[in-house]
Amino acid sequence: MNDLLRFPSAVRRDPRIEAWFSDFADPFRLMTRAWFERMRGCGADVRELLHDGCPVACVGNAPFGYVNAFNAHASVGFYYGAMLADPVGLLVGDGKRMRHVKLRPSKELDDEALGDLIAAACRDIRQRLGLV
Repeated sequence: MNDLLRFPSAVRRDPRIEAWFSDFADPFRLMTRAWFERMRGCGADVRELLHDGCPVACVGNAPFGYVNAFNAHASVGFYYGAMLADPVGLLVGDGKRMRHVKLRPSKELDDEALGDLIAAACRDIRQRLGLV
């Protein structure tokens, strides 16, 4: 599809992402690592890059998810999150397409539901690409 966002510089493993995660003084970055690993584990066609200062996961060169860290929380985001089913209501945001899940140390998270969102976002981008 021609209207999909594309990142032609996406690669199998971007060393800048490991550098991003190596900031051990930032607890919010550490909170996102396992979720980005989940994105990486979605298949052999998953590529990645550092875009706008945060790790992004793509199928080929089409992004489906990202993680980021802020002063008071971390987030796991989805490029087409507004189109994803979210039965437990984890997603926040009011943009046309993007949504994210806020991670806070003091807030309990439904790990299974977030894992399901990651898998769904990857399936969704594959469908948009006509791969399934």
